[in-house]
Parts: sequence; C-alpha cells; structure tokens
Amino acid sequence: MGQPWMLVRAAAILLVTRQTLALSDIFEDGKSDKEILDNLLRATRYDKRLLPPVQETVKVDVSVLLLSLASPDESSLKYEVEFLLQQQWFDPRLKYSNQSRYDFLNAIHHHNDIWLPDTYFIMHGDFKDPLIPMHFSLRIYRNGTVFYSMRRHLILSCQGHLNIFPFDDPECSFSLESISYEMKSIKYVWKNDEDVLKKSSSLATLNAYLIKNQTSECNQKNNWRGNYSCLGVRLIFTRDRAFYFTTVFIPGIILVTSSFITFWLEWNAVPARVMIGVTTMLNFFTTSNGFRSTLPVVSNLTAMNVWDGVCMCFIYASLLEFVCVNYVGRKRPLHNVVYRPGENPVIQGDKKRDSTGVANEIVSCTNCGPNPCTHTANNGCAAEVRKKEPPHPIRVAKTIDVIARITFPTAFAVFLIFFFYHYSSYTHSDSHK
Repeated sequence: MGQPWMLVRAAAILLVTRQTLALSDIFEDGKSDKEILDNLLRATRYDKRLLPPVQETVKVDVSVLLLSLASPDESSLKYEVEFLLQQQWFDPRLKYSNQSRYDFLNAIHHHNDIWLPDTYFIMHGDFKDPLIPMHFSLRIYRNGTVFYSMRRHLILSCQGHLNIFPFDDPECSFSLESISYEMKSIKYVWKNDEDVLKKSSSLATLNAYLIKNQTSECNQKNNWRGNYSCLGVRLIFTRDRAFYFTTVFIPGIILVTSSFITFWLEWNAVPARVMIGVTTMLNFFTTSNGFRSTLPVVSNLTAMNVWDGVCMCFIYASLLEFVCVNYVGRKRPLHNVVYRPGENPVIQGDKKRDSTGVANEIVSCTNCGPNPCTHTANNGCAAEVRKKEPPHPIRVAKTIDVIARITFPTAFAVFLIFFFYHYSSYTHSDSHK
C-alpha cells in the first residue's frame, strides 16, 4: 500500500516543480515586458476589481508637477493650470523576479487590466481638454510598486477680493479624493510629506503670476464628503502691478494734472481753457470705458471705481473753476468803474481831475460842520474818511486762479498718497494670512 502513496507524492512534487520552472521562465532575460505582464495579469492570479491585498489601508502617495499657468487677460478670475498628477502605491500581486532585465515594466497598454485609484477632482471650474484620450504613464517596479502619472489641464474659477481690485491676489483651489473608496480603504497622502507643489524647470506662464502655493489635507470647507480621504491644492496669484500703472494710473494722473494747466492761463482765455477742460474729460472717459469693458462685473465698490470717480471729480471741478472765474471776471463792478479786458480799470464820476490831469478821489469829510460833506481828497481837509471800495471782479477772478493753483494739486497729491497706501496695506495684510 505504500507504493501507490509514494507515486502520488512524486507526481505532486513533479507538478509543483514544473509550475515553478514555468513561472521562472516568464521572467527570463529574453522575455518582453508584454509577455511578463500578460502572465502577471492572468485572470487566474489577478483581479483588478479587488484592492491590493495589503494588511492596512492602501496608501496612495500623491505629488503634483506644475507645467503651465495661464489666464485669458490680466483682469480675469479664470486661470488655466496644467500639471502632472503622480500617484504611487504598492500592489504585491505585481511583483516579478529579478531574473528579468527590466527595472520596471511599461504597462501603458495594460491600463485597463490593472487596479487604479479612482481619483476625482473637486474644483470650481472644468477640464480644458477631454478626458479621452488621456495622457498618462504607468510603470510597475520589481517589488510591486506602481507609479501612475497623468496629465491634467484644469480651468479654475478663482476667488478674488474685488473690493480692492486690481490690488487683490486671486486664490485658486482644487481638491482630489476617491470617488468610491472610503478612508478605511484608501488613504491619500502627499509624497514624502511635501507641503509645496513642484514646479517644472520649463514652467510656462501667461498673465498668471504665482506667488504662493500650498498643499494639505482638505478641511471641512473643501472636503466633499467627510469619510473619504481628500487632499487640497491652493494656488495664490497676483496681478501685474506694472500693467495697471502703465495703462490706468499713470495716464489718469497725466490727464488730471493736465486739467490743472488752465489755472495758469489768463482768466479770459476762454477758447484755450474750454478746450483743455473738455479734452481732458473726454480722454479720461475714453480711457476709463475702454479698460472697464475687460473688468469683471461686480455690484460692490472697487478700487477702480474709487480711482475713476475721484479723478473725474478733479477734472470736472477744474472745469467748474473756469466757469466760476469767467463769470466773476465779467461781472459788472459795484462802484462806477468801466474797464476793457486786459487793461486797468478807469474810474469815472467819483473822481475829478486837477489842472495836471490827475484824478482826485472824492472822499467824505467830518470837518465841514454838523453834516459831513464830500470834496476832493487834496483840499486840505484834516479829518477825511476814505470810502472802502469792494475788490474789482478781475482781481477776484485772478485770486481764485491763484488759490486753485495751490489747492487742486495739493488735494490730488494727498489723494494719491492715501489711495496707494490704503490699498497696498490691504495687499500686505492679505499676503500674510
């Protein structure tokens, strides 16, 4: 009876030996990576519907490599972000022998046969390019480590502090998590505990100026579902200050100060002063409206609204100042004086000329008796009281111009200092948050 048992045992040992030799054959130096993968992914030994058989939760290491950043224009709140999403995990079912000459297997054509984490993007925006065809790479290393990277091009709708536009720093964020596996099954972690994104050495930017980036686990605000592992990405951009200074602020300063030139012209130079006032106002309207058409439409007051409103007030006030000066200068004086524009006033009626042709001013005298009398100022009256005449309208008009030469530039300079200091302080305080 012992002989049949020995035959069965010998047959079993022979079968195991043949299987071992067969498995070792698939890792020989002459085998291609396709042949190795075909054997590794046989239905009898691998099922992609099952999670990798690890003792604990499947840990997926994640890293992001930025490739390009772009925005349609300077005032937009939409940013296009192109990056490589790299994921790495361990699957012991995909180990292969050191007899193979491959350090890793290129499994791009076996993409549909391998278990992959179902990573979902949580974002405010959309994908720029279609999901299929998908640009990706898939590598399997000897120890069963799987390295999966895919290219993504997102259009993010960012948040900006429009009340201080264009001094705001738009913030864009998106998150990624598993769509079907809860935290007890899959855990996303940033690779090597990195807290910043990687930038490509050839990072291309267009109207997008990245000043800060952060990666972290999602908080309650960015988490879609609380029982799923989630990672968040935060990108903070800034505006090109030089662009707004060269296209908005410096032209506005030039137009406003140009309207102040009228204060140095003669009060009766009507054509020149009207032309300067009207031209600066129309030019400011044209410049402001042309730039405003590209700005985001918001209901609250922005820094650009403040700038346009105050500058327009200064230009309009300079035009009103000219109207006031011209009206006052052409007003008839209260005392009997006639004048021709550009000449000194000629006094008539209240002055008498002596034998030398010099006009003598008529004054009131208290030495003539109980009732005061009037006579010329040089008749020897000791207690004469001169009449105080009101200032001449031309002199009043010129005085208004002199006051305007000081008050308007001073007030505009104070506004410039307050405006740029106020909104730059907002920018600094937001950057430290």
